[in-house]
Amino acid sequence: MAKRALARRTGARGLRSILEHILLDTMYELPTLDNVSKVVVDEAMVSADGKPLLIYSESQKVAGGSGA
Repeated sequence: MAKRALARRTGARGLRSILEHILLDTMYELPTLDNVSKVVVDEAMVSADGKPLLIYSESQKVAGGSGA
């Protein structure tokens, strides 16, 4: 991201703009997704305008939910 910001001749605001562009769809989708524990942005996603990797946690067990 820093290389892209330097190429644009921008500083911290440029970094923020790049990150917001990458995460825009994810920011809207994330509240509706269950068990997402991390959102990972790597170099390949920044250079290829890909989507961030969503890492899901194991589903949480509810006490008394099994009936056993």
